[in-house]
Amino acid sequence: MSPLSRLFVAIATLSLVGLACATSGSASNASSSVEEVANEGASEDTKTPTPLQKLTAPEGFTVLFPGTPEAQRSKVAVPGGEVSTAAWSADVEGVLFSVSTLDYPESVVAARPASDFFAGGKAQLVSKLNGTIKSEENITLQGYPGQALTISSDSGEVRARNYLVGARLYTLLTRYNPSVGAPQVDEFLGSLELINPPPAITPVPRSTPGADAGTAGDGGTSSPDAGSSDAGTPGADAGTARPRK
Repeated sequence: MSPLSRLFVAIATLSLVGLACATSGSASNASSSVEEVANEGASEDTKTPTPLQKLTAPEGFTVLFPGTPEAQRSKVAVPGGEVSTAAWSADVEGVLFSVSTLDYPESVVAARPASDFFAGGKAQLVSKLNGTIKSEENITLQGYPGQALTISSDSGEVRARNYLVGARLYTLLTRYNPSVGAPQVDEFLGSLELINPPPAITPVPRSTPGADAGTAGDGGTSSPDAGSSDAGTPGADAGTARPRK
């Protein structure tokens, strides 16, 4: 795995805001299978692109890769549990393709909205690459929330997609020279398919003491209304009594 590939994996690992992680270096023997598929988007240039191949990972997803991706798995200890990480990358003709997964404890995911995970990953990526955000948008994958980013940097243009699927964060990353282009990037980024994905985790609502204050405020709001109404009524009575005097 190239230094930049390792950087992308590290960035994905740091994507959860507020967690200080300590690597424990545990490896896994799980293997992925790769099968070649027809490259319908092949360029008409004389140079034939590296064939796209379908990676079927034991983690429960498939994605198209040009070339044969390298796999790396580890575990990371975090407050409240352990994070399992897995990453695949391939550097083909100067274009980097990478997919990574992070399996968080369900309690961690339930405590934060999906936007926290995406914001953390975006901040880390921009900081580490010393880049600027060119575009970003909210997306979905099979009903799960996601975010798409394009970042400009001195090391090239970076396009990323993040998805929160149950307790797992998927990150797809590509890096290429924008002046040269990378015709397979779109197909790669759009090829992720989930196999028997878990139910989405609904974040537990945070306590809202302000809402209680608001309820008390409602009483305060009703007081002026009542005061205004009551004051108006006696005023009318007083006005009625004057003519009798």
